[in-house]
Parts: sequence; C-alpha cells; structure tokens
Amino acid sequence: MSAFPRVALIHDYLAQNGGAERVLKAMQNIWPEAPTYTLFYDARLLPAFKGHELRTSFLQHAPFVQTKYQWYLALMPAATESYDLSAFDIVISNCSAFSKGVITRPDALHVSYCHTPTRYLWSDTHSYIRELPIPAPIKWILPPVLSSLRVWDREASERVDRFVANSQTVAKRIWKYYRRESHVIHPPIDTNLFSVRTAPKDYYLTGGRLVPYKRFDLPIRACNRLKLPLKIFGTGPIEKELLSLAGPTIEFVGRVTDEKRSELFAGCKAFLHPQEEDFGITPVEAMASGRPVIAYGVGGTLETVVDGVTGAFFYEQNWETLADLLLRFDETVYDPEKIRAHALCFGAERFQNELHSFVENLWKTQAHAHLH
Repeated sequence: MSAFPRVALIHDYLAQNGGAERVLKAMQNIWPEAPTYTLFYDARLLPAFKGHELRTSFLQHAPFVQTKYQWYLALMPAATESYDLSAFDIVISNCSAFSKGVITRPDALHVSYCHTPTRYLWSDTHSYIRELPIPAPIKWILPPVLSSLRVWDREASERVDRFVANSQTVAKRIWKYYRRESHVIHPPIDTNLFSVRTAPKDYYLTGGRLVPYKRFDLPIRACNRLKLPLKIFGTGPIEKELLSLAGPTIEFVGRVTDEKRSELFAGCKAFLHPQEEDFGITPVEAMASGRPVIAYGVGGTLETVVDGVTGAFFYEQNWETLADLLLRFDETVYDPEKIRAHALCFGAERFQNELHSFVENLWKTQAHAHLH
C-alpha cells in the first residue's frame, strides 16, 4: 500500500444537473488530483466539469446517448466494469445507479456515497415503466431487462467496502435492498448562495425538475382553490400538464440563474415541498434564505425541517390537506435568523470535512490491518 494513496472518483453519468452532480463537485474539491470516471458526459449541459480530468466509457460515442440514455441501460453494467482502476488505492463512487459496480484491486478501498438504491430497480419500478415516454411494445420488453439489472445491482452492492448514505431514509433502503449497514453524511448545500433579506414576502414558492413524483400538482391545486400567489421555478417533462392546471394566481418562471433563485427564495412567504425525497436540497436552500418550509412529512425533510421552528408538515399527500395548512399558516411567527442558522448545519464545508475524515480513517485502519 502506497504512503500517498491514489484516489479515483466514479460517477454514474454526466447528463443532467442535479443533487448528485453537486456532490461530485464537492468530492472533486476534496480530491482535486483524482480523475473522475463516468459512463458519458454532455459538455454542453455541464460546462462546469470541463476543467477536471474526466474518463468516459465506450458509451460516450454511442448515438443519442446524452438524450436517450434509457436505450443503453442494458449496456451500462458492462460499461461500468470496463474502467481500469488497477492504479488506484481508494475508489469513491458517487452513486444512484451503476457506479458502485466498478471492479477494484483486491487491496483497494471502495467507499460508495449512495443517493439511493437504484430507484427504477427497487422502490419505483412500476411507476418508472408507466411514466417512460416510450412505445408500448418496448415497455413489454423492459421488465425482463430490469429483472436482470436487479440481479447485477444486488451483486454490485457486495463490491463496496463501506456505504455512506445521504440520509437516514436512504440508510434504511440500503439495508432493505442490499442488507448493508451505512454511515450517514448529509449532502452539501451551497448555503453561501442564499441570504436573509428584507424583500416583501408576498407569494409562496415551489420548484425543481418538473417530473411526476415531485407532485407539483398539489400546491397548484391548493393555491388555485385559495387564490394564493404561487411561483414555480424549473422545467421538465410535465410542464405543459402543470400549465394546464394552473389558475391566474400561479406563475411559472422557468429555468433560473443562481442569483434569481436566491431572490425567489428570499421573497417568498414559505417554500412548499409536496414530495417525498431521499434528502431534498430545495427545502434547505429555502431555510438558508431564512424562509420556513411547508413539507410533506416523510423521507428526508424529517431530517432537515424542524416542525414549528423552521417549518411545518402536512401528513397526507393531497391538495386538500396542504390547502388546510396554508389557510392556517402564519409566516410571521418564524425567526428568519434562527431558520438560517439551522440550514448552515448542511453546508458544503461540513460535508467535505466529514467525508474526508471518514475515508481517511477507513484507509488508515485498512493500511494498519495490512501491516499486521
């Protein structure tokens, strides 16, 4: 074992800009010398990664891979296993699908930061097939493909030396599907982008990728009924559907810059979070702006929102329950500075320190065991 371990980072694929990509950026800040292996990379969509050493798989040159990557699901395990990692002592996979399945040296340490056991193989299989925008005949072929991927995914989980989960919710899921214990480190939020401001608070806010499971139909219906102003940021496949639901008090602001997003958070009465997330980044961003969160009380928000201090929960996922809470909601009882102070516990520096210490301690323990 070398005195200065060589580190490699593994990421599923770089074709969208979400929470997992922010975690990768933070990992690259911890280990700037480490190359990042990824199945394929869309440089136009993610120019921020251009400065890093990226090593892609044979899928990088497959036709339409950036936009139609679902076509290549069956090839992704083989592509992941094709990385030659024999030069690396420590391998850190940033994983919500395939990257945990890399093949490492017998004496290498493999730590997997897990956002969730692959959703479309385990927790969301049926809704994933139902909502895929593909012709019916292809949907009939999918179940056996997903079945074989499920077997591979379970075996891949055994190649990991230690799992790190992004929340207690995910830790429970890792145990359920992989029968592996995990250490919890919450993901990094760039709290510096947000601040408490004196902007007038005259609308509710929600937003993110406009996809079915995020249930943006609930705040739209609730605010329609109560005639409350609601702003929605983000774009996605169900945008037209949501637009057709929206009444005159609902405003779609589309994709926004960091600066505009920060403004939107600072000026809202409260941020509405109607979905179940494994962790949930947007509620923490709202709190970093000193604004309370009204959240569906399941999953990751139970670990980030403090009822009565930084927000309030509703426990039935329907618009009527949300509307009932909005009717009674008084944002003036919340202390913005207290809310922001709580959000700072989820900052990027805290994540980098925790993950670095965790990996370093494991490496030292493993190196010590090899000496004896």
